[in-house]
Amino acid sequence: MNWIILIIGGLFEVAFTFCLGKAKEASGGEAIGWYAAFLIALVCSMAALVKATQSLPLGTAYAVWTGIGAVGTVLVGIFVFKDPATFWRMFFIATLIGSIIGLKVVAAS
Repeated sequence: MNWIILIIGGLFEVAFTFCLGKAKEASGGEAIGWYAAFLIALVCSMAALVKATQSLPLGTAYAVWTGIGAVGTVLVGIFVFKDPATFWRMFFIATLIGSIIGLKVVAAS
């Protein structure tokens, strides 16, 4: 169950970086709304990480959490904010995904 909580926490990490990107594009009250959503997603992400580390190894949980956030943020950047999707960028994202899966497999054994 804590792996699911950790994944949800990683997705909230993606959400708070998405909110930062949207806030950067907005102004006035809309920007304030995005910053408020950023803070909510940040708290949810951190709370999920704290909960997951109660039974998962701290180093593994943190690495997986940041990895999910990094991969998700790059994908949001590509699909939402039109960041470039170069070969090398996608190659290293794939290696990061492989590393996240490897950490999960090693932690389970």
